[in-house]
Amino acid sequence: MMLRLLNWQGIAGIAATVALGLLLVIQKVETGHWKKQSASFEQLYRQDQAALATTVTNYRAAAAEAAASDQANLRRVTAEQAAITERTMNDFEARLAAARTDAQRLRDRPQANPSAGGNASMPRLPAATAGPAENPVQDRLSQPDALTATEQAIQLDELIKWIRAQAKVDNNPKAVASPPGD
Repeated sequence: MMLRLLNWQGIAGIAATVALGLLLVIQKVETGHWKKQSASFEQLYRQDQAALATTVTNYRAAAAEAAASDQANLRRVTAEQAAITERTMNDFEARLAAARTDAQRLRDRPQANPSAGGNASMPRLPAATAGPAENPVQDRLSQPDALTATEQAIQLDELIKWIRAQAKVDNNPKAVASPPGD
């Protein structure tokens, strides 16, 4: 019976069985190797995902902190600018009131008549020299125009002061935080 199995078909069958057995063993070894590699790659992937999640969390926290810092800076700058505007308006109104008071005082003051002669103890000028060649009053502004010009000069002066004070306000936050990992 054994001889019947050892013919060329039997030997081919045994050779094929041995070859398939060897391939199966090789495949098992390869499968074990790739399972280890897969586990290693999966571990690296999970570590990368954890690192990414940490980075995203850190950047979100930094962004929230920066937004809070920006809001605080905005409040500080707005308060400084409002204080400058308030001071400037108070100075402007005070200077304007003083100029209007001075203008009213000049309007209420009796005008001296230069041709009336003056004090009795003072001699009068001769008629030929009594008046200048041209009237200097023509070069002067009327009182309402002079007051308007004074008000505008005060307004421009206070505007210049306001602009210079506003330009000195530091718009940048005091401490700038850099993103994590830099």
